[in-house]
Amino acid sequence: MQQGSSAISADQKSCAFCERAHFAPNILKETTNFHIVADHAPLVEGHILIIPKTHYRCYGDTPANLDTELFTLKKEVARFFQHYYAPIIFWEHGVFHQTVFHAHLHCFPFGDVTYDLSQNLHKHMVEDQNDIRAWFQHQGHYFYLEDAQHAMIFPPEPEPYMRIIQEVLRPGVVRRSQGHTQWRPVAQRIEEGKALIQSTIAHWHTFEQQEQEAGYAH
Repeated sequence: MQQGSSAISADQKSCAFCERAHFAPNILKETTNFHIVADHAPLVEGHILIIPKTHYRCYGDTPANLDTELFTLKKEVARFFQHYYAPIIFWEHGVFHQTVFHAHLHCFPFGDVTYDLSQNLHKHMVEDQNDIRAWFQHQGHYFYLEDAQHAMIFPPEPEPYMRIIQEVLRPGVVRRSQGHTQWRPVAQRIEEGKALIQSTIAHWHTFEQQEQEAGYAH
C-alpha cells in the first residue's frame, strides 16, 4: 500500500477511515485506492463520501497518481445522483473544520445550488487537483466547494465558512430533507439516517446493474 505524505501518528492509528470495519456496512464501492461510502450521519438521502484508502490529511495531501481514479469516481457518483436524486455538489474540509482527520470528499445531491462568484468569498478557482495540492503546500488549510459551474478554494476563516454553510449548503439540505430547516446534530442524523442509508444502498445496487448494462466499466 502507498504511504501517505503525512507521518504515521497516534491519530492515524485510531483513524475511523483507516479501519475498514468502521464503515464496512455502508460501502457502496471499493476500487484500488478508494472507497465510496454512504455517510453514517447523512444530511440528506444520498449523502456519500469518497475516501482514499491510504491516510492523507486532505485531498490537498493526495498524490497526483490518484487523480484519474478520483475523477472517474466523481463522475460515477454524479451519474448516480442524476438518476436517483439531483445534481451534485462536492464539498471538502481541507483539514479546516474536519471531524475525521483523513481526506474525504462529501457528495451531496443538492440540485441547482450555486455560489455567487461576485461575493468574493473564495480565494482561488480550481481547474484540477494540482491547484488544491499547490494551495495546501503553500497556504495550508482550506475548504473546497464544487458546484455545477465552478470549483473553488476558500480560506480557513470562520466568516466565509459560515456564509457558505448558510447560503449555499443549507438551502440544499432544506430542499432535500423533508421539512428540516435547521442543521441537525450528528446524533439526530445518525438515528434518522438509518433508513436513508439503506435506501441509498438499495438505489446504488440497482444503479450498478444499470451501469453494467449500459457498458460502463466497474
